[in-house]
Amino acid sequence: MEIALKLVISIILSGIIGIERESIKRPAGFRTHILVCVGSTLVMIVGLYISDDLRYSNVDPTRIGAQVISGIGFLGAGTIIKEGVSVKGLTTAASLWAVACVGLAIGAGFYFGAILVTFLIFITLLLFSSVENKFLRNDKYLKIRLVTINKPGQLGKIGQVTGNLDLTIVSIDFNNIEDNKIIVNLLLKSNKKTDNVEVISELSQIKDVIKITHK
Repeated sequence: MEIALKLVISIILSGIIGIERESIKRPAGFRTHILVCVGSTLVMIVGLYISDDLRYSNVDPTRIGAQVISGIGFLGAGTIIKEGVSVKGLTTAASLWAVACVGLAIGAGFYFGAILVTFLIFITLLLFSSVENKFLRNDKYLKIRLVTINKPGQLGKIGQVTGNLDLTIVSIDFNNIEDNKIIVNLLLKSNKKTDNVEVISELSQIKDVIKITHK
């Protein structure tokens, strides 16, 4: 009966986290979080069963559970996606790891800790995202590709324009092409208030800049 209770609690608690992830269309959602938590709960139950009920006094019941912590990394890695200079899925990977820990706590009978941590995880995912977007995430990235005449001081002019727009050049590379022209690839970092149209407009006004594209 206690085993069934633990598994039901793990479904409920992990389902709360999974619903939040599912609602914002994350790759690991409702069912994935439940499966991770239920599996972790069962692993801890098995560890305790081997140690207590089978009376293997030399067996550490936490050793099996410890493998969950390391093994969940492979599942979490599958939720992480790199798009250009941004990385998505880290929060979902962390939530999978967290619900695995919740499952281990439930399996060990530490219900108060499991419930408290689930509440804190849910609050973090639901409420703190708006705080993060409003106060902390002020940077965005812009890739610029421009073709210009290769002449002394041209790169300096580009740097001056980006500096005036309060842009940081994260990386820059250039390649020589025909007719004394070069292709310049810029990765710029700016705050949210910077208008991409303004950036393109200012760079296009530099003398001898022939073409500009961005993404």
